[in-house]
Amino acid sequence: MENRLLNQFNNVISTQWSFKEVAEPYTPLMPRALFELAYHTCNSVTMRNIFIKLSPSEEKGGFQATFYSNSKKFISIEGLDDVIRLRKYYPEDSTGDKLITEIQPLLIKRKAEFIKKDKQIQTQILKIILVERKLDECANLVMLKEINRKIYFAIGDARESAAVVPIFMEADGASLVQLALNKWMTTVQNLDQEKFFPENLVSGLLKNLMQIKKWILNLISLNLD
Repeated sequence: MENRLLNQFNNVISTQWSFKEVAEPYTPLMPRALFELAYHTCNSVTMRNIFIKLSPSEEKGGFQATFYSNSKKFISIEGLDDVIRLRKYYPEDSTGDKLITEIQPLLIKRKAEFIKKDKQIQTQILKIILVERKLDECANLVMLKEINRKIYFAIGDARESAAVVPIFMEADGASLVQLALNKWMTTVQNLDQEKFFPENLVSGLLKNLMQIKKWILNLISLNLD
């Protein structure tokens, strides 16, 4: 289905709207690690990820992500050669000040905290952020009313990505999260895989995904901050 928000961002927002911009050097982290930390820091339950592009190498830039908020603002994350660049685009009657006053300081703080952690814990935190991204991908597909096959595999990716992370699986509530994902996988599996996701199931699945997302955001912050 057409991603109208993404088309609007690419064709109008990114070229015509005002924006605030900050940048953070990768060092001493790999670009991919800082991208994941930036993704989590820009994200919230009210944010919708409408685009993501990953670089084939963890050691180089090329990562991109675009968020849309319920306040009708956009945030872009872009991995350049030496820095990660964040931009917040906002309409005329608003500002992008929180990028500078809240998001940038929090990202710098999280980067410093992440560096001090054991390598194994670092790996697990990044893997949980991967689950966060998989859930966002699934939610975006549901909102676009994509075909059932794509949504089924997106839910499955989130579930399988979570199952290999000890911090995730040992956390209070993890079994309920896995049960909910299993339930929706079964529901979607029983639908015609090449038809569009049915309207009557959209609100129910989105509600569950947002509940799980809130739980995951808290879990990551608990282990990162």
